[in-house]
Amino acid sequence: MVQVPEVATGVGYPGQNGRWTDDSPKGIATREQHLQESLRTYARFAPRSLSPAERLNHRLYGGLLRTAAAGRRFGDDPFPFHFGYPRNLWMPLNQMDGLHIQAGQLLPIQPRRTRADVEAIVDRLRGLPLAVTQTIALLEEGRRRGVVPPRVALGGVAAQVDALVPEKIDASALWEPMRDLPSSLTEADRSRLTSDARRLYEEQVRPAFQRLRQHLVDVYLPATRATIGASALPDGPDGYAHHVRWTTTTDQTPQQIHEIGLAEVRRTRAEIEALVRSTGFTGTLAEFHRFLRSDPRFRFGSAEELVDDYRALAKRIDPELAVHFGRLPRLPYGVRPIPEFQAPSVPAAYYVSGSPEEGRPGNFYVNTYDLPARLRWRMESLTLHEAVPGHHLQLALAAELEDVPEFRRFSGETAFVEGWGLYAETLGEELGLYRDPYARFGALDHDIWRSIRLVVDTGMHALGWSRERAIDFFREHTGMTEPEITVEVDRYIVWPGQALAYKLGQLKLRELRTLAETSLGPAFDERAFHDTVLADGGLPLGELEARVRAWIDRTRASRPRRTAARAPRRRSSARRA
Repeated sequence: MVQVPEVATGVGYPGQNGRWTDDSPKGIATREQHLQESLRTYARFAPRSLSPAERLNHRLYGGLLRTAAAGRRFGDDPFPFHFGYPRNLWMPLNQMDGLHIQAGQLLPIQPRRTRADVEAIVDRLRGLPLAVTQTIALLEEGRRRGVVPPRVALGGVAAQVDALVPEKIDASALWEPMRDLPSSLTEADRSRLTSDARRLYEEQVRPAFQRLRQHLVDVYLPATRATIGASALPDGPDGYAHHVRWTTTTDQTPQQIHEIGLAEVRRTRAEIEALVRSTGFTGTLAEFHRFLRSDPRFRFGSAEELVDDYRALAKRIDPELAVHFGRLPRLPYGVRPIPEFQAPSVPAAYYVSGSPEEGRPGNFYVNTYDLPARLRWRMESLTLHEAVPGHHLQLALAAELEDVPEFRRFSGETAFVEGWGLYAETLGEELGLYRDPYARFGALDHDIWRSIRLVVDTGMHALGWSRERAIDFFREHTGMTEPEITVEVDRYIVWPGQALAYKLGQLKLRELRTLAETSLGPAFDERAFHDTVLADGGLPLGELEARVRAWIDRTRASRPRRTAARAPRRRSSARRA
C-alpha cells in the first residue's frame, strides 16, 4: 500500500494520506523491482505444504502477480492490484481516470478527525504540482513510444481539468475536505492550515493543472490517434487479448464473446418486445423508447429530488436484505451526487467503497447532470447494482473479511465484482421491486445494455468496428439517450475489455445458481448460496465455480436420508417471507 498511497487512502490503510504515487522513473522502477521480488518469493512456496485456506491465498496471489507481469509488455503499471482496470503508464489519463479524477475524488474522502489528518490533506495539495509534472512526463513517454489514446475519447478532459481548478478554490472539489474541519483544532491551527491550503492552490496547484490542460490542448491531443481500437496500438491485438483474459478471468476469445453478446441481445430483445406488448402500447420499440424518454411522469423535478428519491429507494431495499442473505456488512452507505467537475463525462451512477478502518461509509453516486436524461424507470436496477445488494454489500463484506491477506479484502476480480452487480439486478422481484412494467423495462434495458457491451467492445477492439457503428448498435437496441450512449461507447474505447466482465460474470453466477437449485431441489437455501458466493471476496470465475460446487456436494452429503415412511421435505415458505 505504501507504493500506491491513493489506494491506501481509499481502503483506510494508515500513514499514506499526504502522498501521491511516485511516477518518476525511480518510482516505477521500485514498483517493478517489488513485482519481480514478489514473483521470486512466490515461486519458493510449495503449495502442498499449505493449509487449504493458504493454498487459496497462494493461487490468488500468484494469479495477480503473473497478470501484472504479463501486462508490463503493454505498459501496465507494475503494481499488481488494480481496482476496475489496470493503469497504463503511457496513457495515464482519460475522461474516466487519471490524476485529475483521483484528486477530485480522493481529497473529499480523506479523514479529518485530527490536526495530523488536516496536515496530510495540505501535504497532498502540496504534492500535486510534482504529480502533474510526472503525469506530463508519462504522456510524453507514451507519445515517444507511439502509445497514445484515441482522440475522440479525450475531447472532454481539458474541460474536466478546468472544472477541477476554477479561479476560486471555494468552488473546487479540492477544497471540499477543508469545509468541515475538526472542532478539536485550535483557532491558530485552523487559520494556518486553511491559509496554507489557499496559498498552495492559488500559487502552485491551479497553475500546475493549467499547465497540464495547456499541454493536453497544444501538444498531446494533436498527437493522439484517429483510430479507436486497441488493435491499432503496438502489440495491440495481444494487448487486447491480455486485458480480456484479465477482466473476464476466462480464456474466451473476442470472437466467442462477440457471439455470446449477439445471442444475449436477441434473447433480451424478445423479452423487451413481449413486455412492451403487455402494456398495450401499439407502436414500435423505437417509439416506446421515445415515450419513456419524454413522458413527464418519468422525470425528476430537480437534482435534489433525484438524490432524495434514490435515498428513499435504497432505504426501502435495506430491510429486505436479511431475508435473502445470512451475512450483511456492518459498514453503512450513503447516496450522493456525482461531483460537478466529473459529471458530464461519466455514466449514470457508480459506487465508491468505504473503509471499516476509517469508519467511512461506502457511497452510491448518482449523476444529476443533464437532468432530463435521468429517468425514474432506471432507478431500481441501478440501485440494486451500485448499492444493495450489489457493490456495497459485496465490497463491504470483502473489506470485513478476517484472517486473510489485505489483497483479498481490498481487490477483487472485475468479472466477479461487476458480475455480482448485474446478478443483484436480477433479484429485484424477490426484494419487492419491479412491480410495474416500466421498472421491469428498466431492468431489461439495463440487461441488454450489458449484453451490447460484449458486442461493441469486441467489435471496436478486435473486429474493426467504427465508433459510429457501435453507437448505432446501441441506439437500435436500448432506450438510452444519445449523450448516455456516447459516454458509454467512449468509456469502452479507453478501457478495452473492461466492459466484458459484467455480463460474463453475471452469466456465470446465474449458471451456478441454476446448478445449485437443480442439484439440491427443496434443500436449496438462497441465503446459504449467497453467503457461499460472497464468503471469500472477489474470486476468479473458475475459483468461484469450484467453491459453489463444493458447497453443493457438502449440502447433499449433509441431507438426512429419506425413508419410505417420511414425507418428502418441502421448502419452507417462511424462509422467503
